[in-house]
Amino acid sequence: MIRNVDRLRGWPATLNEGPVGLRPLRLSDVRVWRETRLRNANWLRPWEPSNPETPLFRTGLGPYLSMVGTLRREARQGLALPWVMTYDGRFAGQLTVGAIVWGSARSAQVGYWIDGAVAGKGITPTALAMAVDHCFFTTGLHRLEANIRPENQASRRVVEKLGFREEGIRRRQLHIDGAWRDHICYALTVEDVPGGLLVQWRRARESASHGGPSVEEV
Repeated sequence: MIRNVDRLRGWPATLNEGPVGLRPLRLSDVRVWRETRLRNANWLRPWEPSNPETPLFRTGLGPYLSMVGTLRREARQGLALPWVMTYDGRFAGQLTVGAIVWGSARSAQVGYWIDGAVAGKGITPTALAMAVDHCFFTTGLHRLEANIRPENQASRRVVEKLGFREEGIRRRQLHIDGAWRDHICYALTVEDVPGGLLVQWRRARESASHGGPSVEEV
């Protein structure tokens, strides 16, 4: 059994790459989180798990406080790294590394959502690249998965351009938007990014800016 102090290596953590940042989710984010979720309800509904702890349309503060309490408890237990994505210092979405398994697996799952008002600026792939590097090289995880609905082309582009492998379909994996939905499993292990994923992502963007293959922003 790995001790909690080992599991929590590198947390809490604040990471930055240009205008894109990751910082721990806070109780004080409640109002901007609620406003952003309500404003993006139609944008998020097709991809959101049917989870009463994080409803899209309820206006009370209780669901957010419950979610933060759960995530912070899981972080203390070494089971999650709950981040806010920021852009120019402003709230832009969430990225959570959760379902962490230690022992011989050292694996986790990553999920994210972005405010539609700032989509298209490369925020999500940059944040995900920072999170992957932190999980692999600071926290000590070995494998990260992202499970995405086949219809969610924007989210699939994020992981595909970062080099996540497609590993097959997980049938009816999650209850989303009123039904059990299939998901494609994408994954990376630390051996896939020996020099760091953020370095690879920087190179891809620099190549695109100098006339190389285009890198579509999400």
